[in-house]
Amino acid sequence: MGPAGGGAAVWGWPCGAMGLVRVLLLLLLWALACCGGALFVSGAGLLEMSLGKFRNVLLNETNPVEAVIRNIASNVTLIIFQAHAQQKDVTVSFDKFPSTNNSATGADRGLISILRPQQSICTWYLQSLEANQVFSTAVSIPYTARDPIPGGCNLEFNLEVDPNIYLEYNLVDTRIKFAPANLGSTRGESPPSCDSGTGQNSRWRLHYDIYQYFLPENDLSEITLMSHLRKMSDVKSIKANGVKMITLTTNDKTDAYFSSLPGQGVIYNIIVWDPLWNTSAAYVPAHTYACSLATPVDNCLSPTKLPTKIFFTILAVLGLFICFFGHRFWKTDLFYMGFIFMGLFFFVLITRVTNLGYDVCLILAAVAGIVGGLLLVAYWWRFGFVPLCMVLVGLMLGLLFSSVIFFTPLGDYRVFRDDAVFWVTFSCIALMIPVVFVGCPRILNILACGIVGSYSAVLAIACYLYTSLAYITLDLLRRVLKNDFSRAYTNVPFQTNDFIILAVWAMLALGGVTVQLRRERGEVPFPPHPYRIWKRERERRSTNILDPSHHVPPLRERIHNKLLQIGELFRKEQAAGERTPLLL
Repeated sequence: MGPAGGGAAVWGWPCGAMGLVRVLLLLLLWALACCGGALFVSGAGLLEMSLGKFRNVLLNETNPVEAVIRNIASNVTLIIFQAHAQQKDVTVSFDKFPSTNNSATGADRGLISILRPQQSICTWYLQSLEANQVFSTAVSIPYTARDPIPGGCNLEFNLEVDPNIYLEYNLVDTRIKFAPANLGSTRGESPPSCDSGTGQNSRWRLHYDIYQYFLPENDLSEITLMSHLRKMSDVKSIKANGVKMITLTTNDKTDAYFSSLPGQGVIYNIIVWDPLWNTSAAYVPAHTYACSLATPVDNCLSPTKLPTKIFFTILAVLGLFICFFGHRFWKTDLFYMGFIFMGLFFFVLITRVTNLGYDVCLILAAVAGIVGGLLLVAYWWRFGFVPLCMVLVGLMLGLLFSSVIFFTPLGDYRVFRDDAVFWVTFSCIALMIPVVFVGCPRILNILACGIVGSYSAVLAIACYLYTSLAYITLDLLRRVLKNDFSRAYTNVPFQTNDFIILAVWAMLALGGVTVQLRRERGEVPFPPHPYRIWKRERERRSTNILDPSHHVPPLRERIHNKLLQIGELFRKEQAAGERTPLLL
């Protein structure tokens, strides 16, 4: 399932004639940007193809385009023909009138043509499901007799031989599915039976390497997608540009899960490898943005909801204050840490046990966070026990530190697919922080203020501009909320924006910690117990007759006097006797 969306909404052009002008401009830029200056065919016509060469084509619903390859070499035994569009579906078929068993429809689709002896010409047909012009690119990849046949043992999808990758996504994870491959064969010979056995002379010896490739951040243009699809279409370019995420054998299920990154373009492809002949073949690449390009709200241009932006913007303002002044304003620091802890806890609890919407859960979590922050401040005011407060503060720093550890490639190790292993390791790392700093609580609090407070600014930036640093905590939240998220690989891109934002985070954290350490040098580690101070002052006022507050009536008497004064305002004035003026 390809990403839905509308290019007109992204580029701001109207449909019809202006839409055609947009496409022509795109093609002109494409020709200038890409090597070789690829030509294109618009409407009904003949598209002359060359093996391994990309061609751009405009498709519509009424007039199919015939793609032809001539003079195919005799050593080529099969050809994978594929067509790609950014958002609209295209249909690739063997016949001019497509049917279920001889065509494939989607944003990234392809067909395999197994050549007959003496065959030197191949023909396919391209068509869009849209009445307006759809910009697409097509390519044909040749393979020889010893190369595996991608999708050659298909039992799940419609095509007899299906080289396509089927992609499904939601806001949490992305799933890719594909059909198993088969061993290659020469022209005129039937491929080996898919159920002939499980030995080394069968398809069971094949391995599948799944590759991932990230598009440039904050770039949703068609030109960018089409140019980068070239880097993920054949075996050589996939190995040179993609990142191998996982290797599957025939004993494994032919699917894989990855963390969804709404607004970030990702291309997936699979290389099937024959270890006996040391030959490889690639499936048809598939791309996704994990969001819609066409819907008016919650689209790829603004994937973050308005309540989320408001919440994290306010949190960032308070976090920056804590970053530089948290230890001096100790009660505000406690409120901030209690707010985060209790808000996160109740957001997870409410989301897992109820079916309330996201906005309602966020509002309830914010209310719970305010209550939690006030309770922590009230505990400090009444009992003044610093170690217990520092356990919570240190735990917040430990949670962030542990999340950073698992944000690295270490988090994708197979051993951490097991939830028990993951949570035990995660908890030990998180608890290590308050244990290490148990003898210097002031240093622990200043570090927590600087690092946790500055990270709130990163989360606020992520609401307006894509950054992978937000997934430090978001992937943890996903794993808590979704039971099956442990099977997803959480690799994320780290590009220019991320380096800039990481530098900003580091400077804020370092600056906040430095400022607070210099300011608090020579000061008492923590403020005195508020309740004891209040109790001592009350006793002093009650025994010192020279203190003006000693003569202040008790609270109950003062409230009674105030009520009497208010009652006098509503009492009717009584007659005072003779009112006749005096005669002089």
